[in-house]
Formats: sequence, C-alpha cells, structure tokens
Amino acid sequence: MSADPEVAFAGGRNIAMKVPPHQWEATVAFYRDTLGLEELEPFTGQPPSVGFAFGPNRLWIDKVVGMSQAELWLEVTADDPAAGAEHLAAAGVVRCDEIEPLDPGSSSFWISSPAQIVHLVGRGDP
Repeated sequence: MSADPEVAFAGGRNIAMKVPPHQWEATVAFYRDTLGLEELEPFTGQPPSVGFAFGPNRLWIDKVVGMSQAELWLEVTADDPAAGAEHLAAAGVVRCDEIEPLDPGSSSFWISSPAQIVHLVGRGDP
C-alpha cells in the first residue's frame, strides 16, 4: 500500500532505548563517559531516563523494570495524527497504546512495525 497523499509522516527527533535495570547504569555510562555524548536535562518522571544529544536526534535511555533485554523505540511525526491513525489502521498496522501511558488528551499513539519496533506517532516538537 502506498502512502496516503493526504497524510505526511516524517522521522521524529526522539529515540528511546528501553533498558533493564541490571544494564541501565553501565549503558548510561557508555554513552556519557565512553562516547562522551552531551547529556541533556534529566527526565524526572517514570521511568527514570537520561537523555543525550545524538547528532540531530535525542537518545533517551529509560530504566524499565520487568525487561530482560534492551529495545529501541522510535518517533514518527504526522502532520495530522488523526488522519495518520486512519491511514495506518487501513494499512493493517498494529496499535499498541497500552505499551506506555501518554498524557491525557494527547493526540499521540503507539504502533508496532512488522519487525516489532515500537513507534510513537504524534505531531512532534513545536
């Protein structure tokens, strides 16, 4: 299925690495100390997260209880999230909104690619 010309998608700035607690400190140290990436303002919510400047992107390393291995999650922006949701549903894309709560009233939502990579779909940064 080709992309709907009424909906424009683009890669977002955020990459989330969901890391089990037993790997979190070493993973943060790798990006901070070994690679020397610039650390961003800390995120104080849940899950605990440390962000780094990752070229033009932001890499967030989240400490997630109950995980056995790390996962990468990506962000996709849509100029019209509601139309994007309709387009993705028509294409058979699996929504997985229960994967992580979003702010009430948010137009963003979660999907999974065929390779089981989680994507946050939303309007993106202002």
